[in-house]
Amino acid sequence: MSVRKILRMGDPILRKISEPVTEDEIQTKEFKKLIRDMFDTMRHAEGVGLAAPQIGVLKQIVVVGSEDNERYPGTPDVPERIILNPIIRPLTKDTSGFWEGCLSVPGMRGYVERPNRIRMQWMDEKGNQFDETIDGYKAIVYQHECDHLEGILYVDRLKDTKRFGFNETLDSSHNILD
Repeated sequence: MSVRKILRMGDPILRKISEPVTEDEIQTKEFKKLIRDMFDTMRHAEGVGLAAPQIGVLKQIVVVGSEDNERYPGTPDVPERIILNPIIRPLTKDTSGFWEGCLSVPGMRGYVERPNRIRMQWMDEKGNQFDETIDGYKAIVYQHECDHLEGILYVDRLKDTKRFGFNETLDSSHNILD
């Protein structure tokens, strides 16, 4: 198991745009190790997803996967998936709001509204191409993680900074973590 350091908000790397992954890159031992390290890091931090920029790698790589996550009680499981070079398009103007957190913004949450139905195209670690319609909680997770590839943090998407704060304070006043 190789757990990498997760960069925190304020690190300039988190604000940079990531480069696409090439099909040649996915064949390398370094790439395979990076994917293993990303899953190890995400699980160790009890995350639902992790984007490569969060560990200082400016490549369009996201890993997701979570079952019974204590950080987000009552949310559906997210199957493990490796997402490379994603393209996301909203399919509706309807949005869903969620109290989002981030491994790069530890101990805090903010209420973010995002399109609740998206179309996502991406490549997996074997070079297979996917084109899928995604909705609900998975759509929120995927949009959040893919934002990192564009140098965007969830705090940039807050419409009301009064709905942003420390987990303990928000939980006692809003019961968001129940």
